[in-house]
Amino acid sequence: MIDDLNRLVADGAVLVLSGAGISTDSGIPDYRGPTSVPRSPMTYQAFVSAPKNRQRYWARSFVGWRRIATAAPNRSHAAVADLERAGLVEAVITQNVDGLHQAAGSSRVVDLHGALDRTICLDCGEVGSRVELDARLAQANPGFGADVLTVNPDGDVDLPDGLVAGFTVVPCQGCGGIIKPDVVFFGENVPKARVQECFDLLDSARALLVLGSSLTVFSGLRFVRRAASIGIPVAIVNDGPTRGDGFAAVRVDARLGDVLPRLCADLVTTQAR
Repeated sequence: MIDDLNRLVADGAVLVLSGAGISTDSGIPDYRGPTSVPRSPMTYQAFVSAPKNRQRYWARSFVGWRRIATAAPNRSHAAVADLERAGLVEAVITQNVDGLHQAAGSSRVVDLHGALDRTICLDCGEVGSRVELDARLAQANPGFGADVLTVNPDGDVDLPDGLVAGFTVVPCQGCGGIIKPDVVFFGENVPKARVQECFDLLDSARALLVLGSSLTVFSGLRFVRRAASIGIPVAIVNDGPTRGDGFAAVRVDARLGDVLPRLCADLVTTQAR
């Protein structure tokens, strides 16, 4: 199947759809794969419904953000960027919110579920910097912190309730409204314009390459279904089964860190000759 994958990517015009599995080698666990941990993610409905829920989210995310902010791209991210520079990958749609594709050098990336390094006010709509918010939270919570072993893909960590209860949440500086990370929470819809941008990229692609996603969530699976329905071949590389396996022309069940660097070395070297 590796040879089939090589042949599919070698023809170029590939659209990549990446999931949490591509970032596990950067120290960020995924949701459902071998490195996943049981958790109950914050939902949009819970976040907007009660101040105590926002306090819990921001206290945990304040601690977890440091792991996300300092994570470095791994060799799988680098391989995708190299394939783009070689003219084989046209663009990346990522379900991740960690910004590691951009950090690795990929130039055309759609953050399907948003990005943790941005914030948005739910009242006035102002988009801000997570770095700036982090500084304000640090000032409002001097000495707040905890040792954590595991940070989830959305930057959340587990903290004792007693510690969370002492955390101070800061409002929007412009209007005093509710600040939310500029990411799509569970129970929240991806903006329609962003979804359409992804469909437009897919419609102009020759192949769809899914990397490190179980495709359990519909927001990613819909692109696989669309590709199959219009005759665009789908290749899936993932460690474990996915909901899209039945649509795949090429299926590689393996770790991305074992497959992508080899794929890149074979194809980029060939392109350079």
